[in-house]
Parts: sequence; C-alpha cells; structure tokens
Amino acid sequence: MSGNSFGTLFCVTSFGESHGPAYGGVVDGCPPGMALSAADLQRELDRRKPGSSRHVTQRRESDTVEILSGVYEGRTTGTAIGFLIRNEDQRPKDYAALADRFRPGHADYTYWQKYAVRDPRGGGRASARETMVRVAAGAIAKKWLQLRYGVTVRGYLAQLGPHRIALRDWAAVDANPFFAPDLTMVPQLEAFMDELRAGGDSCGARVNAVASGVPVGWGEPVYGRLDADIAGALMSINAVKGVEIGAGFAAVEQHGSEHGDEMTPQGFLSNNNGGVLGGISTGQDVTVSVALKPTSSIRLPRRTIDVQGQATQVATSGRHDPCVGIRATPIVEAVLACVLMDHALRHRAQCGDVGPPTPPIAGSVR
Repeated sequence: MSGNSFGTLFCVTSFGESHGPAYGGVVDGCPPGMALSAADLQRELDRRKPGSSRHVTQRRESDTVEILSGVYEGRTTGTAIGFLIRNEDQRPKDYAALADRFRPGHADYTYWQKYAVRDPRGGGRASARETMVRVAAGAIAKKWLQLRYGVTVRGYLAQLGPHRIALRDWAAVDANPFFAPDLTMVPQLEAFMDELRAGGDSCGARVNAVASGVPVGWGEPVYGRLDADIAGALMSINAVKGVEIGAGFAAVEQHGSEHGDEMTPQGFLSNNNGGVLGGISTGQDVTVSVALKPTSSIRLPRRTIDVQGQATQVATSGRHDPCVGIRATPIVEAVLACVLMDHALRHRAQCGDVGPPTPPIAGSVR
C-alpha cells in the first residue's frame, strides 16, 4: 500500500493498524536545534485520545508516545524523528462478524476491491486511530511555527449535528469535551449526544481552524498552492467530506464587490479568501472549515452485501465514536500546522532572501 506520506520538505509518514501492536510515525525535515521532548507531543495526543468523556469511544488507551530518533540531549538533530505509540486496549473479537461483510459508508468494500485482502479489526488501516500520528507530527510543527514565526494554530467545534456553535471564547475550547468555544452550549450538546447514543445512531460535525501570524508569501502560484495543499491534507483525514477556505461555499452567494478583500494602508477590510490569494498567503489569518460525515459504524441494522456479493445486513457492535467530529479539533489543527510548516520551509529555501520594496499591509507579517 502506497500513499502513507504527505508533505515535501516537512514530510510525515505513518504506519500501523487499529488493533495491531502499535502506530508509528516518521517526521522528516524538521530543522535541527529545536528543544523537543515526548511531553511536547503528549500534550496534543492527550487532547485527541479516546475515553475522554462518555460522548466518545470508550476504548481505553493512554496513547503514550516514545521518541525513537531525531532528538539528542533534548534537541532535534535535523535527522528523521521517529516515534511509536502502542495500542493497549485491542478487542479484535468485536469485529469477527465483519470479516465477510461490508459496513455501509466505511472503507471495507473499497479496500477489499482494491487489495483483495483487508484487516476487519476496527477498520485496520482505515481506522481514524491513525490520526494520532498526524497529531504527534502536528505538535512538532506547531512548536516550530510558534518559535520561528510566532504562528499560532487553533481550532474548535463549530457544529455538532444540527447544533451550530458560535466562537465566543477561545479559552472555553479546552475546558469541555466537545472543544466547543461556547460553554453555555455544552448542556445542549450533551443532551443531544446522550439521545443519539441511546438510539444507536451517529451524526456529523463541522470543525473550524485558524492559523494566526502566517507571514506573507507562503505557497506556490500554480501546482503547489497553499490552499490546495491545505485542502488536500484536510480531505485525507478520516470522515472529512468537505473543506472550505475562508468564505468557502458562501462565496457562491457573494458579489465581487463583497468577496474581494479590499486593501488599505491600515490593513485588509475583510478576509473572505481565508488568508490565501493566488495560492500564496496574504499575512492574514488562514481560516479553514471541514465537514465530517456521521460515523459509519453504528448499532442500527443496515443493508449490505457479503464477500460473495450476496445481500445481508450488518450492525456494528464494539466501541465507536457516535460523532468522530468531537475529537477532530486537534487533528485538524495538526494537519493544518504540518502543511504550513512544509510551506514555510519551501518558501525559506527558494525566497528566504527576497525582500520586495512594498511593505506588508498593516496587520500582516512578513
């Protein structure tokens, strides 16, 4: 199986399956000299890990990370950073009934058709548990971006099923199990999830992320566009079915006089383009939004076929997130950070000594 890596100069590779011995990752391209420890990665992994509340899968994993290479005496060496996260609470027997049939909406059918062999235990390679590798890699990228450029990457849950959540307080995001930026919404979200879980069904979600402090100039104008690489990387996250940059699909209803972000010496007057113009960062906040579909593994019986192509039904037991979007905020942040660091390194390599005569617009950075 190919396709286990993303990034050009900051390249992330992952391996492992949901009920195998471990997940692991290799981060190639981190510059030398940055202070880095397992604790830096663990903070982000703890935000994503399962069993954090009754509203997510009750799989009990510590998600403890071990750095194997690329760090010496507490600092990165510039060589590949290898790390390992062991699975501790596997229950492969929960998936015995799925070995010969395909869950609707899951990757079971497509993996079988492509490879003629698949790991049915929790979806194997298709499991969202793989995203903890990206979260660990994103912790590295977040730290480097902050130290080198002052870039901050933050995210929040913007919608859970039909419930929209306004951004009222960034401090609230890590103070509740939903990553909701409005604590007054939490009781409503809890009641909705309790009802959903009792009915054996699932729902989708929307997660927004903002990268502040991104300098002008990151990204390429045609095939290496910053927004295209962000969109592609975010679409690679399990269950993501839509990505918006800036105004996104709302731009369809806007006029050019509204959507175009006017400029003054004091700064941009809007940010409908999400901090990217012509594939290159503007110095404004880079804003993204992702839509995650409902979890495919549900207790309700669904029509499907088996490996012989015969009609049958499937109902999934075991431990599953009734909404994968609840734990997606750290994942979206991490993937966005990885793409930004990759483009920071690419820009530094080609244009690090370029200085145009026009100063950046007020409020932007270079």
